[in-house]
Amino acid sequence: MERTETETPSRTTSYRTMTAFTPADEERRRGVRRMKLTATGLLLFVALVYVLAKWGSHEGAGPWAGYVAAAAEAGMVGALADWFAVTALFRHPLGLPIPHTAIIPTKKDQLGISLGEFVGENFLSQDVVRQRLRAVGIGSRLGTWLAEPEHADRVTAELATALRGALTVLRDSDVQAVVGEAITRRANAQEIAPGIGKMLEKIVADGGHRRVVDLVVTRAHDWLILHRNDVMVAVEGGAPGWTPRFVDKKVGERVYKELLRFVTEMRDMPSHPARGALDRFLTDFASDLQSDTDTRARVERLKGEVLGRGEVQDLIASAWTAVRSMIVAAAEDERSELRLRVRAALLSLGTRMASEPKVQDKVDSWVEGAAVHIVTTYRKEITSLITDTVAGWDAEHTTRKIEAHIGRDLQFIRINGTVVGSLAGLLIYVVSRGLGA
Repeated sequence: MERTETETPSRTTSYRTMTAFTPADEERRRGVRRMKLTATGLLLFVALVYVLAKWGSHEGAGPWAGYVAAAAEAGMVGALADWFAVTALFRHPLGLPIPHTAIIPTKKDQLGISLGEFVGENFLSQDVVRQRLRAVGIGSRLGTWLAEPEHADRVTAELATALRGALTVLRDSDVQAVVGEAITRRANAQEIAPGIGKMLEKIVADGGHRRVVDLVVTRAHDWLILHRNDVMVAVEGGAPGWTPRFVDKKVGERVYKELLRFVTEMRDMPSHPARGALDRFLTDFASDLQSDTDTRARVERLKGEVLGRGEVQDLIASAWTAVRSMIVAAAEDERSELRLRVRAALLSLGTRMASEPKVQDKVDSWVEGAAVHIVTTYRKEITSLITDTVAGWDAEHTTRKIEAHIGRDLQFIRINGTVVGSLAGLLIYVVSRGLGA
């Protein structure tokens, strides 16, 4: 077959590589040649029998010679007709460009299109896919297989390997950028003040903040005890320069005693007025977070400033690094909690799938739905894979390869044609003689 103008030598070479002959193909070709010799030998045999029978008939051999000649003649006709039919599939008989011959090399692309349409209509239809998958019973079979501990271990190991590989391939900088951008975008898209206000309101109503107040005043009391001199120095340092030092000292002592008394009373008295004032402040602040426009705007500005700081982005990056290291370590450790939980979940799922019809039906429905979606959505792409692949094959090379696969069986057609033709010719001759023709 001549190469088209758009077909380059490299492209032809790639086609031949895709359909290259394998040792098995070469063995099939040898088998085809042997069968061709057998069929041709049988044709030559009946031709010889015909010549001898005709010669014997002229020489007065007897009526039997006519029967043999008729059978041999019809056998030759049948052999030649079937030789023409078989040869016409792959090439022009005797090199003559007879119409409707060399069907495979000349109609290769049309055959590929027909094959793609046949596969699409008979194998990729919704009803066929559902029927085939329903007959397989994937849910029950998969559940029985997965319920075996060694199979669950195998799946767990494969999942761990895949997870570890995926996390290893991913670059930290890319993931950190994606995670940071996602967190920032999500935080900017949602106002946080009302949520914080509701949470604070509930905490105050439940008295959850009192433990924090207890902790703060206790630590403040202890700090004042340990840092009396620091407080005194701070008060004296803030006094005017014209006041006598003993006055500054007296004022410092007074301030320190009042601070210590206030913190001590607040620590020891749950009903201290300052605690009540703090409760009211927190309650009012929770209400402002939910309803006051200015307060909510300030919280949003603060949120943006915090998210924009490099320290926060570094925190996000370090969090991903820590999470990835933890997951990789858990995936590598066969006794890790992660792998043990996955294994237990797989065994439980397998047991349920093997014993519960509802679960089996649900799995079957999922598989059927996914398969139907694929074949109905991508049927054209799937069938085009067949047609495009066939169209990309070199016609001459493809013809030889197809002939290697089915040529041996086709030679039996020639042999059968010779035998059947001989029997048919003999029968016609017998009937004709019987009718006196």
